[in-house]
Amino acid sequence: MTAALTLRTRLTAAMAAALIGGMVGCGTSANKPAPGNLTVDITIAKGQVTPSNATLQATVAEPITLHVTSDAVDELHVHSVPDHKFRVAAAANQTFQFSVDVPGNVDVELHHLDRTVATIQVRP
Repeated sequence: MTAALTLRTRLTAAMAAALIGGMVGCGTSANKPAPGNLTVDITIAKGQVTPSNATLQATVAEPITLHVTSDAVDELHVHSVPDHKFRVAAAANQTFQFSVDVPGNVDVELHHLDRTVATIQVRP
């Protein structure tokens, strides 16, 4: 029985150490978005869009940030509740932020280029 208790104690200690180690490693750095914040880097160059038709995940009320660098004027349209429209300039380092109140699939489209950048699957 003593051997079983010793093994159980060792396993419990190992599991606790792994759990604490995992929690300590969960910090965020200045250049990484915090967990639960979706960030999408979008590039529009010579009529091409990156990403294109991406499938992404988010949750209701989560901040979603679009970082856009574009060589053309366009409009980003987020088909969500509430609906969002952002004017894209021919410029680098544009940032747009929004959240979605109703779960479901949300398309992010460029109107002038008629391209779907991404579909965000928004969970409750």
